[in-house]
Amino acid sequence: MNLIALLLGLLIERMATKFFHWRRLRWLDRIIDEGIRSAEKLGNWPPLLPIVLLSLLLVLPVAALAVLLGDTLAGLPYVAFAIVVLLFSLGPKDIGEDVDEYCTALESGDAERIEQTAKAIVEGEVPDNEMRRIYKVEAAVCVQANNRLFAVIFWFIVLGPVGAWAYRVTDLVRRRVVFSTAREQPAHSQLAMIRDAAVLLHGWLAWVPARLTAVGYAAAGHFDAAIGAWRAPDEQRDAGLPEQNEFLLARVGVAAMALADAEDETLEQRGVRGASAANRLVFRLFLIWAVIIAAMTLYGWTQ
Repeated sequence: MNLIALLLGLLIERMATKFFHWRRLRWLDRIIDEGIRSAEKLGNWPPLLPIVLLSLLLVLPVAALAVLLGDTLAGLPYVAFAIVVLLFSLGPKDIGEDVDEYCTALESGDAERIEQTAKAIVEGEVPDNEMRRIYKVEAAVCVQANNRLFAVIFWFIVLGPVGAWAYRVTDLVRRRVVFSTAREQPAHSQLAMIRDAAVLLHGWLAWVPARLTAVGYAAAGHFDAAIGAWRAPDEQRDAGLPEQNEFLLARVGVAAMALADAEDETLEQRGVRGASAANRLVFRLFLIWAVIIAAMTLYGWTQ
């Protein structure tokens, strides 16, 4: 039933993605903020423990409903529930929409809009240098596709709607703690340690999907270049596990695009070409995953 729900959910998400802006789940911010404040008071606890407890608290209602629905009415309520959970776990915004908005901003030459749309993809500050910003956005598309789409699909396949929602919850907690830390700018406070714990927990859940996605980029793009980039010595070997995930996705994804220099091309045209190529790579990989999921679903029906 999970594979059926996944296939239907992905189909709905692809067709109706513009109608899912309300899945940003802003109403959870208050709960997460309260959990963060409570975690700060537990100075004697390992920072990871309250983050895990907070994540479990947010996952528990979904897990309870999944168990409660079970096989009732031939599993139809469960399938509907799983589709809804999947739709809220993906995103929160489609990476393709962000790329389209960025390309439109580049073509219009609106510097302020270009910076805003680039930040939405990078999910952070972007370089002032235009060429560095272009490279940063291309790499970020490859990274964000895993976080917003492929990792959610992976955990849905492994643990059903509970797995997909658990991954999204760790991402929501991570984002909120990072935001709170940046706002208060603590150097070595309990909040900073809680932030590091939230980032690490999310990095653990992203580790396997990141590598599957990287393999997928190689299959969907220039295989030799992608594998070469995977094997190439990485100057960021001392980085933490979450950063390693992102470096791998960025390195392999950009190599799989195999963009060649074009003569008489402006920076705006190069930016549009690079971001569009990254988006096409992601879409090709999505089609590969969709075919595999469909095959697994058909195999399950015939058994």
